[in-house]
Amino acid sequence: MLRAVDGPAKAVEDCGTGIKITALRGFRVGTKAYLRVDTNRKVSGWGEVTGLDPVVAVQLAHSLFELLDGENPTRIEHLWQKIYRSHRDIRGGSFLTHVLSAIDMALWDVTGKLWGVPVFRLLGGPTRDKVRLYPTAKAQKTGTGGPHPQSGSPKDIESLVRMVRHARERVGPDGAVMFDAHCAVPPAMLIQFAAALEPHELLFLEEPAVPGNIEVFKRLRQHIRIPMATGERDRTIWGMLPYLQERCIDILQPDVGHTGGISQMKKIATLAEAYQVPLAPHNTCSELGLSASIHAAFSIPLLLIHEAYLDGHLMPAGVARRSWQTDKDGDALLPEGTGLGVEVDERMFDTVNADPRRKFKWPKPTQPDGSVTDY
Repeated sequence: MLRAVDGPAKAVEDCGTGIKITALRGFRVGTKAYLRVDTNRKVSGWGEVTGLDPVVAVQLAHSLFELLDGENPTRIEHLWQKIYRSHRDIRGGSFLTHVLSAIDMALWDVTGKLWGVPVFRLLGGPTRDKVRLYPTAKAQKTGTGGPHPQSGSPKDIESLVRMVRHARERVGPDGAVMFDAHCAVPPAMLIQFAAALEPHELLFLEEPAVPGNIEVFKRLRQHIRIPMATGERDRTIWGMLPYLQERCIDILQPDVGHTGGISQMKKIATLAEAYQVPLAPHNTCSELGLSASIHAAFSIPLLLIHEAYLDGHLMPAGVARRSWQTDKDGDALLPEGTGLGVEVDERMFDTVNADPRRKFKWPKPTQPDGSVTDY
């Protein structure tokens, strides 16, 4: 109960007033980049850049500090807009948006720590008690094993069908199987493959086509009865909107490290909700970026399942230590602590970078005839 001597104004004082960003530090950590936003209150926040050469990401982050220096980090939406719209010629570009995603995570982390609450509380609180994850014993995704021809032979199609059958055997009739076409199965062959499956055999068919031509997705929708999902290579609400407007995708898969951070994940979820389309967030971040996505996932109404790799192949254990646990089924429970609830051990960065297996390398996808292909 508020006492008169305390003063009502004091009780509702904005603890974000007077806090300023003093530095933005970028670190290469294997194939990822970690960004740290520092403030004059000795409160720092962390974010992760994924899907981009970390050397480039760090340099771009240091350049973008010009737009953040002296700003209040709790003005998250304002700072997101300031960066995104800052240069008309690179607005929406993948490099900018991936780095902005990490900055956005770090700002939410700072704000949660400042207010003494986990980020999901700032997003409206949890809408569920747990988030279903994959891969687990009862939810598995199988890949394409590509590259694949433009149209397949019976042997080509059977090899894909066999992947689904084997995954189904592993999870049982009550489990979930997803097939990731990874934009590597051309439309004609994908139609052949989908026709060889019953619609209920897959939870969804992921990345059926390369983004950029909505007409391809519409053509596939006309021929494929299996639920289709996409979105990991699309960015922001503007990238997701055509799928919803054209009603050619059943599930959206934004990646918090690609699409514009937590701020855009929340907006995309609201946009999709209006079309009764659930989210199944894509995520190949370490436990830092994954935790940012988990906070967002807990706060949205329509969620199907969430990708999460906890086996250490993306980042060695201990570099980023999450605060949330998994239950007996492998599903995520509510994060604890303040902000993102992630402890980052900077002492391990040099060890990770010294491992030659964790050096970023540009992919070189080719067909057997030597031609470049999608993957």
